[in-house]
Amino acid sequence: MSVNPASHLASHFVMAFAACAGGDWLQATTSVELKNLGKLLRGMTLIHTDAGAADSLSPPHERALAQALGMTPSTIGAAAVQDGLIPWAALEAKAKPGDGWAVITPCHWAMGREHATLTDPATLALTEADSRTLLDAMQPYFDTEGITLRYQQPTRWLASGDVFASLPTASLDRVMGRNVGMWLPASKAIKLLQNEMQMLLYMHPVNDNRAGQGLRSVNSFWVSGTGAISESFDSETASAQVSLNRDLAPAAFAGDWAAYTQAWAQLDATAIAQLLIQQSSGKAVRIILCGESNAMTFETVQHGFLNKIKSVFSSQRPIDMLKQL
Repeated sequence: MSVNPASHLASHFVMAFAACAGGDWLQATTSVELKNLGKLLRGMTLIHTDAGAADSLSPPHERALAQALGMTPSTIGAAAVQDGLIPWAALEAKAKPGDGWAVITPCHWAMGREHATLTDPATLALTEADSRTLLDAMQPYFDTEGITLRYQQPTRWLASGDVFASLPTASLDRVMGRNVGMWLPASKAIKLLQNEMQMLLYMHPVNDNRAGQGLRSVNSFWVSGTGAISESFDSETASAQVSLNRDLAPAAFAGDWAAYTQAWAQLDATAIAQLLIQQSSGKAVRIILCGESNAMTFETVQHGFLNKIKSVFSSQRPIDMLKQL
């Protein structure tokens, strides 16, 4: 079943990391009470379940957001929306149809004995000046592969190049805090560049200065958001109401489950409460709860039909439902 953008919605809310894998998450959230979420869901019905896997390149919240924005197989010029080929960079760059683009994230790989772990780029405290300096130093190497870099933010660059049009890549959200080895793209050109950049950056003055400040080095980069859009995709028709909430992501990446449960409680008291107010006033609301494997889409039951539909949440706590994600 596909769920298209809906103009009748007052809010279209996508929540990332509403649930996480592992026993630590399960134990930490056992006693969490999400009262507003429970009330909200009791006035809704489940309209779609996106069943996936924890090792897919595109996480559930990105798949949900892509569909909400109208990125169907036909609009991105593919027989299917392929895993790891949701063209976020091309969309951000307002690229011409068919052109390959990617998001490049300058980052720090923590080197262990057996593997490297990608740390959260948000913790680097990378300045615009240093980011631009690194980009200028790296560009000649990317030139040799027909790739042009474009600065966007300190830890977010865009890149154009033919190699990206059909190269599946893992979302940064999949790799954060994990071994990069299993997520590397299957591209000799990209692997060569990553090796070259590790050598270039090892003794770069920017990193020397960062070391003096007690900051981690920028010693590599990550590629994500690859793909191309087709002429049939119209970004102007995307739902204006759709929003992606990532408030739970930092704590999830850090494995800080005390902070995670606090963030959930804060969301329940703020954003979820606002959705409940909208729904209680008679407005239609859609919420997509996303875990690491699955996403579940719920929408306000049409007026007059609430008593005819038995909500799946009438006999369970919200946190029990989140375990299915």
